[in-house]
Amino acid sequence: MARTDLRHPDNVAGDWFVDTRCIDCGTCRDIAPELFGAIDDLSVVVAQPDDSTRLDAWLAAQACPTSSIGTLSRQPRPGRLYPREIEDGSGVYDCGYCSEDSFGASAWFVRRTDGNLLVDSPRFTEALVAPIAAAGGIDHVLLTHRDDVADARRWADRFGARVWIHRDDARAAPFATDQFDDEVAVQPGVLTVPTPGHTRGSAMFLVDGRYLFTGDSLAWSHERQDLTAFRDACWWSWSAQADSLARLAARHRFAWVLPGHGARVNDDPETLHHRLTRLVDRM
Repeated sequence: MARTDLRHPDNVAGDWFVDTRCIDCGTCRDIAPELFGAIDDLSVVVAQPDDSTRLDAWLAAQACPTSSIGTLSRQPRPGRLYPREIEDGSGVYDCGYCSEDSFGASAWFVRRTDGNLLVDSPRFTEALVAPIAAAGGIDHVLLTHRDDVADARRWADRFGARVWIHRDDARAAPFATDQFDDEVAVQPGVLTVPTPGHTRGSAMFLVDGRYLFTGDSLAWSHERQDLTAFRDACWWSWSAQADSLARLAARHRFAWVLPGHGARVNDDPETLHHRLTRLVDRM
C-alpha cells in the first residue's frame, strides 16, 4: 500500500500519488504514460486519471514492485486486474505484480495446449497463483536473462515446471532444468532466440511467430514512438546486442514486442521489421 506520509511533493495535485519508495523502474510510465512521468529519477503522477484512464492507473498501481502508487482517499481496487490478457483470444497475459528483485520487470503467462508458459518471473503471490492454477498451472518457465529470475524457483517448484535459460546466464538460475545456446523448440510453436548483448546470456522467446518476449533487449519507447534498446543498461556488449538484433531481423517476423523493461507494442509484422532494421542501423 502506498504511504501517504511519503507522498512525493512533485505529484500533481489530486487524489492519486506516488510515494518516495519508488525505485524508478519505469513500469508505471510504460503502462500509463499519460498519467505518470519522471522527476529526479523517480516516478510521479503528472495527470490525475479521469473516467477514461482510471483503469490504467489501477493497472500501474498493481504492477508497481514497491506498492508506491495509491490514492489519498484509499479507493478500493476494482476487482482482480491480473493476469490480464493482452488481446482477446490470444492466451497471452500480463502478470502484473512486478518484483523488486527484477527491478520491476514485466512477466508474462501464456496458455497453450502443449503446456502453459511463464516468461520471466512476477512476484510469487497467491493473488496470481490461484488464477494461474485455475488456468492449468505452468509447464515451462522461460527466463530471458539473469536479471529477471526473481521468484522463478518458487513458481517452478509450485507447479513442477521445467526452467529454461541461456547457458551463459545459467549461474543466475542453478535450479534450471534446461540450458540452451542456440534456437531450439521448447514445444511446437515456442522457440528460443539467443540475443547476447544486454547480458552474455540474454535470449528472447518467440511464440506462434506472433508474440516476441524480449526481456531487456528490445522494447517500445513512448517518448520516441519507436523501437528502442537500452544502451545505458547494456551490461555486456552493445556491439553484440546490435548483432543479435540484426540476426533477429534477418530470421524472424513478429506482431508483438513484449519486454521486461520498456513498453510493449503491437503492429503489422512488416512495420515492426522495418523499425527493427532502422534501430540496428542507429545502433
